[in-house]
Amino acid sequence: MISETSSGLPEVTGFFHEPTNTVSYVVADAAARRCAVIDPVLDYDGASGRTSDGFSEAMADFIDDMGYGVDWVLETHVHADHLAGDRFFAERYGAPVCIGDQVGLVQETFNRIYNLADAPTDGTPFDRLFADGETFDLGGLQGEVLFTPGHTPACVTYKIGDALFVGDLCFMPDYGTARCDFPGGDAGQLYRSIQKLFDLPRGTRFFTCHDYAPNGRAVAWESTVGEQQKSNIQVGEGSDEAAFAKARRKRDATLGMPALILPAIQVNMRAGYLPEPEENGKPYLKIPLNRF
Repeated sequence: MISETSSGLPEVTGFFHEPTNTVSYVVADAAARRCAVIDPVLDYDGASGRTSDGFSEAMADFIDDMGYGVDWVLETHVHADHLAGDRFFAERYGAPVCIGDQVGLVQETFNRIYNLADAPTDGTPFDRLFADGETFDLGGLQGEVLFTPGHTPACVTYKIGDALFVGDLCFMPDYGTARCDFPGGDAGQLYRSIQKLFDLPRGTRFFTCHDYAPNGRAVAWESTVGEQQKSNIQVGEGSDEAAFAKARRKRDATLGMPALILPAIQVNMRAGYLPEPEENGKPYLKIPLNRF
């Protein structure tokens, strides 16, 4: 856990979920004692099918110790590698769960895959759908939503003060960028989304949603726009869209499916709600066989 504070700028505290290599964030206006939670994780044991809130509880302990109120739960996209901990924070703090307004494209695609004929495709049950360029208040700070598709067709980046929360768009410079082979992903679109962020001031802080600590280095999740422009091994200096897209597609063809994609997406595209209980009072996740 690392806290960063700048006068008049958001205080950013990252929490690393080791089982999924995910970084979740508490982003605060420390003076106003208001915060947002970004990309929280629900603990899930695939072998037993059990969920728990230990990781979210640790984040909540920090929030409560700091005396923060929670104004927003912000999702950068429908994650394929962890279950979202949205409900914990929505229920504990009464905060709305928000995502980009193109999430219906993901719902429509995966409803077909899971054979969920009556499931929503309009962004329900998220509380708020953000359009590209839409703004929101966090205490005395202003947040802005930037549409950054490519990894999925509905990804967004949150810009709060001098900080960007990019989801899976990019990782640390020594690891590169997100894969683009999920339904609706597009490598060329990802490249253009990254360049959109590279147009921002070079000192803008750049926070990623995952880190895989290549070559045994310590886990890290913060860089800057300038560091990404210069050193990202896939989109740094000298890269171009055509070469990136070709290399990204070649790389993606070698990758296996994320371990939690099938349980995760059916929860995450529903704002963290588990499926409705069946007649025995128990919820069940669906696993489509021989689909991928």
